[in-house]
Amino acid sequence: MEPSLNLKSRLSLAARALACVAFLVLAGCRKPAENSAPAERPSILLVTLDTTRADAIGPEAKGIETPAFDALAARGRRFRQAYATVPQTLPSHTSMLTGLYPAGHGVHENARYLAATLPTFPEKLHAAGYRTAAFVSAFVLARRFGLARGFDVYDDDFGAGREERIAGETTDRALAYLQHPSSQPLFLWVHYWDPHYPYTPPEPYRTRYAKNPYLGEVAYMDSQLGRLVDAFQKSAKGPIAIVVAGDHGEGLGEHGEAQHGDLLYQATMHVPMVIVGPGVAKGVSDTPVSTRRIFHTILDFAGIDSTDSLRRSDQEVVVGEAMKPFLDYGWQPQVMAVDGRLKTILAGRTEVYDVIADPGETHNLVATASISRAARSALNDYPIPSADLAKAPTALTSEDQKKLAALGYVGSDVKPVVRKDAPRPADMARLLPILDESSGLFVRGQYAEAIPLLEKVLAEDPHNLAAELHVATAYSSLGRNAQALEAFRKAEAIAPDSQDVRTYLALHYARTSEWPKAVPLLERVVAESPDRLPAVEALAVVRERQGRIAEAVQLWQKAYAMREPSAGDLLHLGEMEMALGQTVPAIESFEKARAALGPAFRNDLELGVLYMAAGRMEDARASLDRVPPASPAYPMALFKRAQVSVLLHEPDAPARVAAAREHSNAITAPLIARERLFAGM
Repeated sequence: MEPSLNLKSRLSLAARALACVAFLVLAGCRKPAENSAPAERPSILLVTLDTTRADAIGPEAKGIETPAFDALAARGRRFRQAYATVPQTLPSHTSMLTGLYPAGHGVHENARYLAATLPTFPEKLHAAGYRTAAFVSAFVLARRFGLARGFDVYDDDFGAGREERIAGETTDRALAYLQHPSSQPLFLWVHYWDPHYPYTPPEPYRTRYAKNPYLGEVAYMDSQLGRLVDAFQKSAKGPIAIVVAGDHGEGLGEHGEAQHGDLLYQATMHVPMVIVGPGVAKGVSDTPVSTRRIFHTILDFAGIDSTDSLRRSDQEVVVGEAMKPFLDYGWQPQVMAVDGRLKTILAGRTEVYDVIADPGETHNLVATASISRAARSALNDYPIPSADLAKAPTALTSEDQKKLAALGYVGSDVKPVVRKDAPRPADMARLLPILDESSGLFVRGQYAEAIPLLEKVLAEDPHNLAAELHVATAYSSLGRNAQALEAFRKAEAIAPDSQDVRTYLALHYARTSEWPKAVPLLERVVAESPDRLPAVEALAVVRERQGRIAEAVQLWQKAYAMREPSAGDLLHLGEMEMALGQTVPAIESFEKARAALGPAFRNDLELGVLYMAAGRMEDARASLDRVPPASPAYPMALFKRAQVSVLLHEPDAPARVAAAREHSNAITAPLIARERLFAGM
């Protein structure tokens, strides 16, 4: 008998608070075990290997040598059946740091944010006296997404214009940090990104693994793991513990998935994991375990809480999800449960595999296998995320989106159309590379190239709202307004009351001569979703066009509270604030712009005048003195500087007044003539 899975009822279940409580119980809240941590707390090293399949590293891997990982496996406990919670980088790491499945922490795909209310183990370690540091290797784990909490150092600086760094660069940063010892025990997290597509290992691995560059990337990463472990061991003053785990695997064409993120098969969910440290029994475990239990294991090593620690390797039903196709395209949600050697996948229909006898998952045993009650319960009780909640507005700038696209991660900000007859992601695998390529082209502004790919998607999946809206926007951006409006009409037919459709249509009108049509649409969207950044910014633009500057300023201020403004953004805002007489906010905007631009800042006159208005005469003097003689603003700067000089009773005030007169122009001459401060000078 198959597990029952009615999509409508499961979505209803997810909406109830009780579902989350039930799920947290499912996630492994057992009776606390007696704490058996050593008296002296060890320094702890966590290394996460991005995009690393379980069969690509370790003593049983074929066609590759990974001596550093093998050495750790020989010293500690290797888990042959370790599983990621989700086949994407950010949510997988979020599970490791919180101990929760994605249904518990709410981060179901990349470019989302961990709620500040959910504690992470680095916070707990920091509070317990640990020195904490992290070195991550790709923008997808940048601090803005919420994982930096609890770290004294969170190094996500990849260099100007870069979204990632290779393992050697990250190791160099970590080793430099280890040169500064402390009496505190250390927790160090190092994340390696290398095995991501495209596979371009450095020499000698490029030549050595020319026929399989993916393995070349893994082998190079292993060499850096060896450097890191050696340096960590030498720097530690007491006992040490080490945890190494993959965050997800790589499809490499299995089940039609070239990379990862969309399906739940072993290629992307089965990952390597080894732990070394006090109290760890050496050997190999065949018990299925989840990487979320890294949270519990590290707390156990630190002597904080031993509940669910992998040092005990308690039996569990391991759960995982792949919700990206559901959240982005409205396809069937996917959940898996591994119990013993049987893995069950629920996604529109049930698949059951013996992953020991059939690691390639080629023989579906659903007709004959006996699914345990625990696995059945895990599948049926797993809450499906609400599209409204999971697609809550994010504060990603277009530049952020381009960075993620450069790393191969492009999600949708469109709420999908949920339908009973939604396709299974496994049955739509042929569209996955087309969707990824078209999304990347769209984000990079290559609209003409994206349109035929998106139309190919729509030919096979006509209810794909995100694809239809991207087609409409692509036509709009190319100035092909008739075709854009036709695509918008199709989108409205797919989702008649969609806020996403209203937003995209409003953005279309806002970039045309028909921009007044955008106003009521944007007003409604912002009223319904005050934090929807594109709508807030678009409404700010049309308010400027309407001459409603005060409202525009409020909207821009709101937008910049949600995202980091550029220097140009700040200058524009400062000018509007200045025009409205908002002296203090204008000063703040100009000061931030000056800090960002450095010597390229050209608004010292405006900033000097604002300082004068605020009574900050010394600051005004410094700002006005920075206006160069070649600047068109120089005559006005001399006039204002002379005023400041008189007000500060500077001995050279008469000379400054004379200089202002000498270099006056048609604007400043009458001002100087009427200035009472200059009387008698």
